[in-house]
Parts: sequence; structure tokens; C-alpha cells
Amino acid sequence: MNIYVGNLSWQMTDEDLRNLFEQHGTVASAKIVKDKVSGRSKGFGFVEMEDDGEAQQAITNLYDSEVMGRKIIVNESQPKQQGGGGGGFKKRSFGGGGGGGGYKKGGYDRGGGGGYNRDY
Repeated sequence: MNIYVGNLSWQMTDEDLRNLFEQHGTVASAKIVKDKVSGRSKGFGFVEMEDDGEAQQAITNLYDSEVMGRKIIVNESQPKQQGGGGGGFKKRSFGGGGGGGGYKKGGYDRGGGGGYNRDY
């Protein structure tokens, strides 16, 4: 079972994470996600445990427990959803519409464009 672990201390290492979960069973892997540029922890990671029973016990025992001064979040990792994503934000359009040309009574014809698309 793959387990998500969040709200980790910035100082926690992969080895610390492994040791924490090994108290509850056999750990296949433990990895803290790091920023690609700075190399700094993003504050969450994943632990893979071979036995689902041990993994469930670890989730139950460690959820909301304090580790290195922070209350961690522990739950079963959900597989990535296929097809898109985008972080949950809708695309915003910053482009203008075009054309329209000429003048109209009372001001310019804006041609239906310009400005921000505030559909978000």
C-alpha cells in the first residue's frame, strides 16, 4: 500500500520517515518530495508498505500524531487521475478579442475583447 504523509517538518529526512513507519511493519520505500530547484522538502512524502494490514495500522496509529514538532497527516495515497488536471484551476484568458473597428455612438467599439476573462 502507498501511504501519503503530509505536514512534515522541513528537517525530516527519508531515513527519519522510514524509521517512523518501520515501527509498524516492513517498509518497502520512504521518500520525501523535494523541490527540484532548491532541493528543500515540500513538507510531504510517500511511504510504501508491503503488507496492507501493517499499512492500515500505521495510518491509524500515526494520523494526527506529533513528529518533530508537527502534527502529521497520514492516509492512503490515491492514484493520480488520468487526463489533465492542471492543479484545479481553470485556464484564464488574458488576451483581447480583436477587431470591431471604427467608432460607435458614445465611445469606442471594444470589439468584445480586452481585459481579463473572470470565469474562474
